[in-house]
Amino acid sequence: MLKKDFFYELPREYIAQTPADPRDAARLMVLRRGSASVEHRVFRDIVDYLVPGDVLVVNNSKVLPARLIGQKVPTGAVCELLLLREVEGDVWECLARPGKRMQAGTRLAFGDGSLTAEIQATLPDGNKHVRFAYDTDTLYEKLDAFGRMPLPPYITKQLTDQSQYQTVYAKELGSAAAPTAGLHFTPELLGRIRQKGVDIAEITLHVGLGTFRPVSAEDIAEHHMHSEWYCVSREAAEAITAARAGGHRVVAVGTTSCRTLESVWARHGAIVPCSGETDIFLYPGVELKAIDALITNFHLPESTLIMLVAAFYGYEATMEAYRVAVRERYRFFSFGDAMLIL
Repeated sequence: MLKKDFFYELPREYIAQTPADPRDAARLMVLRRGSASVEHRVFRDIVDYLVPGDVLVVNNSKVLPARLIGQKVPTGAVCELLLLREVEGDVWECLARPGKRMQAGTRLAFGDGSLTAEIQATLPDGNKHVRFAYDTDTLYEKLDAFGRMPLPPYITKQLTDQSQYQTVYAKELGSAAAPTAGLHFTPELLGRIRQKGVDIAEITLHVGLGTFRPVSAEDIAEHHMHSEWYCVSREAAEAITAARAGGHRVVAVGTTSCRTLESVWARHGAIVPCSGETDIFLYPGVELKAIDALITNFHLPESTLIMLVAAFYGYEATMEAYRVAVRERYRFFSFGDAMLIL
């Protein structure tokens, strides 16, 4: 299939700039595989579609406030770093602006000057290795003090409350972007889901900015995914295995949970406790074996995320669902509405 097969027209005003308030007031499109039925609900109604014995798999990765705006030393010129991943110790791979003016040896300062950095090297893709220095126990404390959430480029408003870009169950620091399907859940909604007899299993996949990188290959089969770190705990693996053994459904919350489970299944033929790196690419023609249902947002045209949805739901059905979403004025992308595919 070609990249252009996944293009759709989207009016710019349909790109959500702020999350629904409350979170579970977002709209929900309910779709069933093998059926042309479409239901339009509110996200909190999702409990009506879950049954006792189901297991809801959520990604508990927490977004780093990894966007740092500071000054070059000693010139005072404005600069920006976006921390992508820890290389070793206090050395991180970062995106840098203005990248061409930040070569090895360039020194930077942030906030009140108690967080400093030095460019160590420029990588082939233009990213930088940067060594940080600080006066606290961990770099994360400084990120909490001086960092901003690394919002996608299509969100033009800064958040007044940074917790809006975290799921309510986020706990494992390491993502450069939020697993956005989970943003719709509230503690109250999760409580109702548990009361119905649905188990909630937490796995971890640290979302990289490669999520937002466009597909460059015209033939999508030639595209190579970025690599992301994941972990499935023993508790989560046992909950998922028990649900499958009992004939119950595994419901993945978001493409990150889906990619984690499908990666583990592809390597082990079952869901087992494990961790590692995955660059799995799910697109039409690749059979998904680990999940029975998917909760996800509406994704960018020609993105790997819409391709994943099409792998699970079917290409024609997916593109028709997107046409319906545009016609019905759903809100799109990270802060937008959701779909449930059963």
